[in-house]
Amino acid sequence: MNAVELEIFRQLFSSVAEEMGATLMRSAFSPNIKERRDFSCAIFDAGGEMVAQAAHIPVHLGSTPLSVAAALEAVDMGREGHAILNDPFNGGTHLPDITVVSPVCGPEGDVRFYVANRAHHSDVGGISAGSLPLSSHIDDEGVRIGPVRWGDDVHQRICEASRTPDERRGDLQAQIAANLRGRRRLQEQMERRGSRIWSAAEDLQDSSERFMASTLAEMPNGQWTFDDVLDGDGRGNGPLSIECSLEIQGRRATVDFSETAPQTEGPVNAPRAVTVSAVLYAFRCLVGDQMPSNGGYMRRIDVQTEPGSLVDAEYPAAVAAGNVETSQRITDVVFGALAECVPGQVPAASCGSMNNVLIGGRDPRGGDDRAFTYYETIAGGSGAGPGFDGADAVHTHMTNTLNTPVEALEHAYPFRVVEYRVRRGSGGSGEYCGGDGVVRSYEFTGPAEVTLMTERRDHAPWGLQGGGDAARGRNLLVRDGREETLPAKCSIEVDAGDLIRVETPGGGGWGRPEG
Repeated sequence: MNAVELEIFRQLFSSVAEEMGATLMRSAFSPNIKERRDFSCAIFDAGGEMVAQAAHIPVHLGSTPLSVAAALEAVDMGREGHAILNDPFNGGTHLPDITVVSPVCGPEGDVRFYVANRAHHSDVGGISAGSLPLSSHIDDEGVRIGPVRWGDDVHQRICEASRTPDERRGDLQAQIAANLRGRRRLQEQMERRGSRIWSAAEDLQDSSERFMASTLAEMPNGQWTFDDVLDGDGRGNGPLSIECSLEIQGRRATVDFSETAPQTEGPVNAPRAVTVSAVLYAFRCLVGDQMPSNGGYMRRIDVQTEPGSLVDAEYPAAVAAGNVETSQRITDVVFGALAECVPGQVPAASCGSMNNVLIGGRDPRGGDDRAFTYYETIAGGSGAGPGFDGADAVHTHMTNTLNTPVEALEHAYPFRVVEYRVRRGSGGSGEYCGGDGVVRSYEFTGPAEVTLMTERRDHAPWGLQGGGDAARGRNLLVRDGREETLPAKCSIEVDAGDLIRVETPGGGGWGRPEG
């Protein structure tokens, strides 16, 4: 298949995944999915290898293949059914991320593709609102599912576990609707194009493998190491080391995390799927937009982890923050090792935290005193690089969500955003300056439970090539006019008039400043 035909099919597959995402976004109930677009969609071949993805969330997309593999091994979906899962120890990431996988049959009735989507649900039970608690056991974090066949029983089980069952019911149905849309579109294309469409899927995967092999062949052979730390696990343990050893040999790369710290008591442990996702993202960035994003390039990268470690958690480890915080540090250490291998091609560290804010309580508006749960990640600064300054106030690396618009937030929840601005001066200095973080402040109109899951409050995002480190983040409680610095990871009770202010880190600078 020539290059023009490959590009046509690449756009075809990508447009189906994008249409799945649009269906999910428009059908969802929760602001987290509808407004922030905390979801991802992708297409897989009959063997479970990714064919195409939409431009959604990196930490989702690199880890979803393990969910699909787990579903194919465990579930008989038949020709029209669906599999559902969120188990971090069986292909999942953390419990709020629920994945739905559906087969797509060709005209002869045989399975030719699978479609899958993953969406972050704002509450799936557990000991604190939002299901990202400061726990020490996975069972404290919410309901754990599958992989199992979708049905009314599993639907009801998730809804009953959640503090907001109606919202869960709507979001789950939106996920099913997204897969049905993808199934229909692919079946239309198979009827129109016949066997050429699955031949194109294979050719696209092979093309991506060639792109990655060529990129690796241009890199020097050798071994490089880099290490960084998490501030802590929220339960008094830390700093926690993540060490990456990168080896390039010919047209293959091996990324080894065997010297990383053991899994810890708190919820920063990352399942292997998250680690694989972060590694693949970092290498994907080396190649550029010309390479199709699918399972082909993943064939050239080996990821080695030690079971029971911080980056390959085993039951019953708590993993709520592994997907959102530890994934960012894994990305940092892979980029750090790549910067040693190909100096001058890799940017400085970005803010290194998704700056998670979770708020739950009772909403007295409307007179029904219904439960609510709110979840949001807050942007920071991106790292500067060779020839460019970092961007201000953006989501970086493993996250790619939007913010919740203030108007939508205040319509949906009983609290207010009273400050939202760029945190000027928080980016690192250098020949090229790192981007600035943001300040976002929440004022409460009644009692609520607030959980913060953040990083880079003790250890700053680093600069490269002589560039300066960025400013560390800060979390503050303002009560009765007095400011109190909060830990990076904490859960507190607030009342009417209290204010939580989150100041996010900037990105590191790149290159020595002139003069």
